Amino acid sequence: MSGRGRVTFAAALATALSAAALLPLVESGTWFALCLLLLALMAGAGALARQAQLPRPLVVAVQALVGLLLLTLVFARPQALAGFLPGPEAMRHFGQLFEAGQHDVRGYTIPAPLTDGITFLLIGGVLVVGLLVDTLAVTFRAASAAGLPLLALYSVATGIAEEGADWLLFLLAAGGYLLLLLAESRDRVARWGRVFGVRAADGRGKPPKLSPVRNGRRIGVLALGVALVVPLALPALDGGLLDGAGGGRGGGGGTISAVNPLVSLQDALNQPDDREVLRYRTDAANISDLYLRIVSLDKFDGTSWAPSERRITEIPDQLPQPTGLSPDVATGTVTTSVRVAGDYAQDWLPLPYPASSVDVDGRWRYEPEGRTLVGERGQTTRNASYRVESLDVRPTARQLARARPAPEDIRRAYTAVPGNLPAVVEETARKVTKGAANDYERAVRLQDWFAYDGGFTYDTRVGAGSGPQAIARFLKQKEGFCVHFSFSMAAMARTLGIPARVAVGFTPGTQSGGEDTMSVGLRDAHAWPELYFQGVGWTRFEPTPSRGTTPEYTQPETPEGDAASTAPEQPETSESAAPSTSASTDATCPAADRRLGECGGPSPQAVGAHGDDGPPTAHLLGAGLLVLVILAVPLLPVLWRRRLRARRLGGGPGRDATALGARVRAAWDEVLDTAWDLGIPPDEALSPRAAAERLVRAGHLDEESAAALGRLVDALEHVRYAPAATPPPVAADVRTVLAGLRAGSGRADRLRALFTPRSSAGRLGRALTARSAAARRRLTGWARVRRTREAG
Repeated sequence: MSGRGRVTFAAALATALSAAALLPLVESGTWFALCLLLLALMAGAGALARQAQLPRPLVVAVQALVGLLLLTLVFARPQALAGFLPGPEAMRHFGQLFEAGQHDVRGYTIPAPLTDGITFLLIGGVLVVGLLVDTLAVTFRAASAAGLPLLALYSVATGIAEEGADWLLFLLAAGGYLLLLLAESRDRVARWGRVFGVRAADGRGKPPKLSPVRNGRRIGVLALGVALVVPLALPALDGGLLDGAGGGRGGGGGTISAVNPLVSLQDALNQPDDREVLRYRTDAANISDLYLRIVSLDKFDGTSWAPSERRITEIPDQLPQPTGLSPDVATGTVTTSVRVAGDYAQDWLPLPYPASSVDVDGRWRYEPEGRTLVGERGQTTRNASYRVESLDVRPTARQLARARPAPEDIRRAYTAVPGNLPAVVEETARKVTKGAANDYERAVRLQDWFAYDGGFTYDTRVGAGSGPQAIARFLKQKEGFCVHFSFSMAAMARTLGIPARVAVGFTPGTQSGGEDTMSVGLRDAHAWPELYFQGVGWTRFEPTPSRGTTPEYTQPETPEGDAASTAPEQPETSESAAPSTSASTDATCPAADRRLGECGGPSPQAVGAHGDDGPPTAHLLGAGLLVLVILAVPLLPVLWRRRLRARRLGGGPGRDATALGARVRAAWDEVLDTAWDLGIPPDEALSPRAAAERLVRAGHLDEESAAALGRLVDALEHVRYAPAATPPPVAADVRTVLAGLRAGSGRADRLRALFTPRSSAGRLGRALTARSAAARRRLTGWARVRRTREAG
């Protein structure tokens, strides 16, 4: 392996070892193997470009292009042109993944699930660092400066981790940087070593021998010291990956915090202990319908649902009438008093929907569109006590079925679906609702298909992905929990033109200490779809089997007006989810939850798990090789020309007069071809001396180059007319002539000579012409012989 090849390998290895510090931040390490493959392909592209002697900026551009193509293959293949070219749709998808990744990083606990967004941030970030390291260490020969991006990568990992990086990961990152330094040339390492106290001379006045290994160690010690100090100086981070549902590790103590309440749902549902988050008393006649709503998610980009950014105001004494609610719909007033636990710190206040007034202390603000209360300047629900008056809206099936179309502004905002939503989502929605007479019947059919008729199974351990294919995959696998069901039903409703959004909060909980006192725990966390019907407003549906209660207004056979007398419906539970073995006998776990296998086991990957979103490794390797082949095709003339030049000017075997004469003739051919590449075609009719005079004039050679060309012609004539004698050496003269020809040409000619050498095409054309003529001669001779035989 050449010196540059060793530095290239060391740069890729140093990046990979530094990236290993990111492994503890996520639950699965599958991204790392994929990242190593992409990093190797990008480094290989750089090595190939440098082998072709491309200019340094062009080498960096080639590597950046390869990295972009590889990211497109992995993350945006459906949106790409021809499956791998990043067009506008692919770039928009990258932006969505970037936003989703930032969203997930802020919301998940460590170790976070491997969502599409987090995977994109991890792999994309490592490739960017790898490009910087390769550019500095290999392309621009500044391995010491390449330690800065490596240090940044390692520092990010240690700064986010709760307990810092493991010592083994630290040693790996440090060793990678040290290997990169030691891969540098002896002179460069020695020059760096003088900075660190090398004595000018020994006792005899002679300069000491500089050891690159010793000096590399000194540089490494300084770099490792910086790597140790910098993470300690980073500010501590709050929220997001450092704080999440479950109160830290192990589920005991700590703070329950979720910047986005949705992203911690699965962890909450899988906690071994169903910790109480709040307790409330209410005068509701039907507690089973008293869902405590935190926030509504109305922005759907095909990858995830999220709350829109809307303005917030002061909390009015009386909240406005719910949007779309008609006086013809029966309503009642419900009063609820809530007290939140001291270890539940949430930015949104859990409220029955729709609340009409809220009495709460603290810095809370009102968001009118979602009718939610949001804390500002650090205000959370911790130890909060508040009183809520809300409406008990009791529509009938007949009222919902006769609902008028929604206003245009609501339809436009809440029926939008992204272009990357798989077609199977709408196709399935239309198939399930075929024959329905109105939007209400379509909504009920969707709900019943998910909850009863479609063969779906409730399982909190399923990780079905968060990419554009996640809903399609869930519809095929038919296993998931509330997020999958609510996301899918809301998306399918939108494809049918029904305004829809997703609500996140808690189911009513269980009775505790009295008929009117309810306790809500972590495993009561829930998500459900809300569909809009003019005259009723935003209306809850329950597609998740075995969770919550099915609203009575979704049962057409229920007599009109009798909507507050039934107990919570408990559909038959499914046995497809394997029960947990770690905590299934916990006395605090309800029997129903034990039957569902929700009481134990480690926290699995969340809904955003990467799953099988990425292509198989074999396919990815083939696609990466295809990219390299496509990039290598334009470089084939460059590589062929460079190889031919190296063969002509190489030493070659043999030291006798014949071998030396062959080298002189090859050197002359190389001079002629180089001039041809630069726009001076050869003239076969001229003698070598006349051809040399022509090159001096046309190539604008200076005196030194012209004299070297004269000596080369002398050697060539020596070979031609005195082949038995040993010719003079010409290697230095040839290099001088080639340099003079390039210096006398313009930049455009030099670039054309590099990428589209005329001599390659010309000699190929001549060879094909000669072979074609030889083939014609053989055919003519064969035909003549055949005619002679037939005549005889």
